[in-house]
Amino acid sequence: MTVFSLKAMAGAVLAVGMMVQGAAAQDMQFFRIGTGGTAGTYYPIGGLIANSISNPPGSRACDEGGSCGVPGLIATAVASNGSVGNVNSINGGTLEAGFSQSDVAYWAQTGTGLWEGQPAVEKLRLIATLYPESIHLVARKDAGIASVADLKGKKVSLDEPGSGTLVDAKIILEAFGLTEADITPEYLKPDQAADRMRDGAMDAFFFVGGYPAGAIAELASQHEVVMVPIAGPEADKLRETSTFFAADMIPAGTYDGQEADVSTISVGAQLVTSADVSDELIYGITQALFNETTQKLFASGHAKGKFINLDNATQGAGIPFHAGAEKFYKEAGKLQ
Repeated sequence: MTVFSLKAMAGAVLAVGMMVQGAAAQDMQFFRIGTGGTAGTYYPIGGLIANSISNPPGSRACDEGGSCGVPGLIATAVASNGSVGNVNSINGGTLEAGFSQSDVAYWAQTGTGLWEGQPAVEKLRLIATLYPESIHLVARKDAGIASVADLKGKKVSLDEPGSGTLVDAKIILEAFGLTEADITPEYLKPDQAADRMRDGAMDAFFFVGGYPAGAIAELASQHEVVMVPIAGPEADKLRETSTFFAADMIPAGTYDGQEADVSTISVGAQLVTSADVSDELIYGITQALFNETTQKLFASGHAKGKFINLDNATQGAGIPFHAGAEKFYKEAGKLQ
C-alpha cells in the first residue's frame, strides 16, 4: 500500500470518527407525520410543518437564518388516507404523529362515535389544533330553512355512512331537538347532494371542510342557496358538551348570494401524537411550530397557514394535550 493511500485511509477514518462524534453530540431522530391524499389540504400543510420542525445535524442555527426546528430532528410528511388511518397508524407505532379532525380524534380516544365497538385509542394526545374545518349547512333558498330547527319535515342529506360528517350531523340535529325520524334523511356525498338540490329533490345538506368548498361554490353560482347558521343557545350548549366543536364563522361573500357573515361551528384539523412519544421532543416541536420565523413561513406558505397560530392551537381540543405540548402552552399563558 502506498504512503498516499495510507494517508487517504487515515483521513477517511478520521472523517468517520468526526461524524460519529457529531452524531453523538446531536442525535438524529426521525418523525413521521401522516397527512392525507396528495390532492387535499393535509398533505401540503404537513410538508410545511415537517420542514419547520426539522433541524438535521449540521444545519445552520435559527438565529443565523437556518431552521428553527428541533436540533437533530428529521421530520417527513407521509401521504395517507386521512384521519382514521393516521390515528390507527399512530396507535400501531408506524407514525409518530398525524393529522386528524378533532371529532375523529375524540371518538378514537374515547371509543365512541365512529370508534364505537372498537378498542379506544387511549394514548392519543393533542399537539395543536391547526385550522378550522367549518360545518356548512346548505339549503335551497326557497325551502324556507333559516335555522337547524327548520329542517323538520325536509329532505336532508347527512353525508355517506361511515363519514365523520354523518355523526356530526346527527349530534347537531339532536342539539336542536330533532332526530333522523323528524326529517327525510339521505346519505349522499356533498357533490351528489348538490346535484339533487339542482334537480329540486333535496332541501338541505351538511358538509364539513374549509371554505370556500368547491361543490358548494359551484352550486351557489348556478342556484339560489343559503348558508344556514348553526348558532344560538343550542349551539353554545353543544360546544360545552361536545368539546371538539369550536365557534366559527363563514365570512360574507364566501359564496355567491351570501351577503352577511354566517355563524356556525367547526371541527379542528389537528396534529395528534401518542403519549408514548417523549415529553422533551413534543415540547421542542410545539415550540418550533410557534416560533416567529415559522409563523411567517406558515402564513406565506398556504391559504390555511395563517390560521396555524398560538390563539387557535388550544381551541376545540376534545382530547388531552400531550404533556410536552401542555407544558409549552402553560408557559405561553394559553392554558391554566
